[in-house]
Amino acid sequence: MKNLEFKNGDKVPILGLGTWKSKPGEVRQAVYWAIEAGYRHIDCAAIYQNEREVGQGIADAMGDGLVKRKDLFVTSKLWNDSHRHEDVKPALEKSLGDLRLDYLDLYLVHWPIAFKPGIGFATHREEYYTYQDVPLTQTWEAMQEQKASGSTKHIGVSNFNQPKLKELLGLGGEGPEMNQVEMHPFLQQAELVKFCSENGILMTAYSPLGSPDSRSEKHKNDPSLLENVVVSSIAKKHSATIGQVLIAWSIARGIAVIPKSANQGRIIENLKSADLNLDVQDMDALAATGISHRFVDGKFFTGTQSPYKLTDLWDS
Repeated sequence: MKNLEFKNGDKVPILGLGTWKSKPGEVRQAVYWAIEAGYRHIDCAAIYQNEREVGQGIADAMGDGLVKRKDLFVTSKLWNDSHRHEDVKPALEKSLGDLRLDYLDLYLVHWPIAFKPGIGFATHREEYYTYQDVPLTQTWEAMQEQKASGSTKHIGVSNFNQPKLKELLGLGGEGPEMNQVEMHPFLQQAELVKFCSENGILMTAYSPLGSPDSRSEKHKNDPSLLENVVVSSIAKKHSATIGQVLIAWSIARGIAVIPKSANQGRIIENLKSADLNLDVQDMDALAATGISHRFVDGKFFTGTQSPYKLTDLWDS
């Protein structure tokens, strides 16, 4: 398994198991199967509301002697309702308790959006904080303190655009070490990838298959990565699955990738993506699909009741 390397030499396996949308009743087993199959990178978040079950899966695997803690790379994320300086430490400690861990390998600010304490998803103006109320720099200072305390080995962000990254880098202290964003051949994020590379920020791709489980009425007309003719032809060429091609695409770009699955066969199948080597022709074809689409558009944070705009999330 290829690894990405932090500035201090620590490594993160380039392919991990995502747990977003994994149900509490199934994610414990999924995590166990993943570790049993060879995954050593598990991606979590408090808002997924399944960290207790993820922790049980990790504990089961360690209890059965499948893995030691030092061999796992576990990520969690700070939810929007804990951006105040005094709320960051308790939020991290809650995740550690649920995950049954003494430390995280990576802790991310989930979104550059702040809610008031206890708000899962804000729907009214009074449930939001603004950047004037709680500057991102305040949150980031608390994140740096958590790294210094040893509660997490590395810190980073998720869904941050270039202006927001520049704001944190401008503090002059510890900069973000990772930026996790939606990324796939329909959303290649070339400028953001370039910026992060130039500033020593590693990247992780979420929704690498285009969130096929999000086909609600609202998204029924979204383009499908799994049905794209370019991706299909490359999969046929390599005798691989379409999912494996999409995962291998991020790996080929030197970007960590975290496909989610709770199906044992699919978990194993996804892991084999690490052995799929896409050639220059494949990468050129995927770069030229001619389709540009963001599946996780962030509009749920930028409605009429919100003080935030899409430009607070995405590069224009």
